[in-house]
Amino acid sequence: MESFKPISIKDTLDILSKVDAIVVAGGTDAMIKRRTEPGLLPDFKSNVVFINEVKELKNIERDEDYIYIGAACTYREVCENELIPDSFRAVIDGIATPAIRNVGTLGGNICNASPAADMLPLLYALEAQLIIESKTEKIAVSIEDFIVGPGKTSLKKDELLTCIKIPVNEYNLFYYKKVGTRKAAAISKLSFAAFASVSAGKVDDVCIAFGSVGPTVVRVKKGEEEIKKLNLDKALEIYESSITPIDDQRSTAVYRKKVSINLLKDFMKKVEEKCNE
Repeated sequence: MESFKPISIKDTLDILSKVDAIVVAGGTDAMIKRRTEPGLLPDFKSNVVFINEVKELKNIERDEDYIYIGAACTYREVCENELIPDSFRAVIDGIATPAIRNVGTLGGNICNASPAADMLPLLYALEAQLIIESKTEKIAVSIEDFIVGPGKTSLKKDELLTCIKIPVNEYNLFYYKKVGTRKAAAISKLSFAAFASVSAGKVDDVCIAFGSVGPTVVRVKKGEEEIKKLNLDKALEIYESSITPIDDQRSTAVYRKKVSINLLKDFMKKVEEKCNE
């Protein structure tokens, strides 16, 4: 096993084009996956590329259409940047502990691709685009296409997630809930993130995402279309048939589905109230 510590994206891509390696930024997930006995070093069987000192991956910028967040930005760095919407702070405040938020990264949370990942419902609801680079090309991929299953992404061995693009939208309603054993420092039983744009008594746009209720984050666009028409009973029927969680050590399928639908009802009530203002 060999380790590398590049200081630029170019150097990182050069390494990934030549050797098989895992990429580590904060390491908060990678270290847990490879831990051994207490007091012993983690068991990394492959080469490791540490990208926490690649400054290009820590930029946060904004133009008229997008916010650009470097993949190696820590949760703390994201929270402290004035260009970042408050919705990010609401989610990040419930992630783990301050020590983890100081080193854990947005890109790492995405690439770990856990169905219970805290940031994913927010990013799905915001329709985030991911910038993927290799030595030969640079492409943008929707987060829905990037995450293909539990712990699985479409990222190739010679590719690197370099940036997260967040569309700038004028939503005037944001709703977020994380349900866990504790408020923070707990893996979610389920999570819910939703945005709506309401004006003149009409729902112009709505985006809803559920975490921990399927192999990947669940977003049901047919249901969103019914909410935009204020056909709320029809929307509930669609979501009832689309949310199919499982039993595991953290919760039961029955509980997850019941609470998910209750959160959806609460969000739709707030949408109605916004329409009646």
